[in-house]
Amino acid sequence: MANELILIVEDAPKNLKLVRDTLQVTGYQPHVSQKERAMTFLRSLGLSVILVVVAAGFVSAQDCSGTITADEAMKAEAARYAAQTKNDFAAMEKMFGSDLTYNHSTAATDNKAMYIDSMRSGRVKYREMKPNSDTKTRTYGCVAIITGTAVYEVTVSGENRTVPLRYTVVWAKRPGGLEFVSWQSTGIPPR
Repeated sequence: MANELILIVEDAPKNLKLVRDTLQVTGYQPHVSQKERAMTFLRSLGLSVILVVVAAGFVSAQDCSGTITADEAMKAEAARYAAQTKNDFAAMEKMFGSDLTYNHSTAATDNKAMYIDSMRSGRVKYREMKPNSDTKTRTYGCVAIITGTAVYEVTVSGENRTVPLRYTVVWAKRPGGLEFVSWQSTGIPPR
C-alpha cells in the first residue's frame, strides 16, 4: 500500500471526508481534490494511479455530527447485542442507520430492512453474541470503528450454529443519536 495512491473526486464535502477517512484507516494515503483540479492532477500522474470516483448519484454519506467516544461506541454495540438477542425490533429500528450495510460471514449482504426482517420472521435468531477480549475501538470525529473477534450462537432456519468470527463494525454519531451503519465479518475456520 505504501506506493499506491488513491485520488478521490467528489463535489460533496461530506462524501469526500467519509471516503478519505475510511481509506486512511486502511493504510492508504488518498489525495482529495475538486473536479477541476482532479483532471490536472491525474494527467500529471500518468498510469500510476488507482482512481476511486465517488459520484453524488452513487454514494451519499448522511450527516454525522459531534464527536463519538470509544465508550459511547462500546455501549451502543452492547445495546445492539442486547436488542438482537431479545428480538427488540423497536430498539433495532432506532439504532440501525437507514444506510446500514450488513455483510455476513457467509458473504451474504443485507440492508437495514432485510436484516431486521430476517430476525422478525424468525428465520434468524441470535441467541448469544459474545465479543472476545481483543475488541479494539478507534474513533475518527463522528465515526467509530470497532474490530475484534466474537462467537455468535445463532439459529438459522431452525438450525443451531456456533459462529466464531472476526468483525469490523462502524457506528456514526448523527443528529438523532448513535447509528449502526456497517458490519463486515469473516468466519474463523476451525484450527
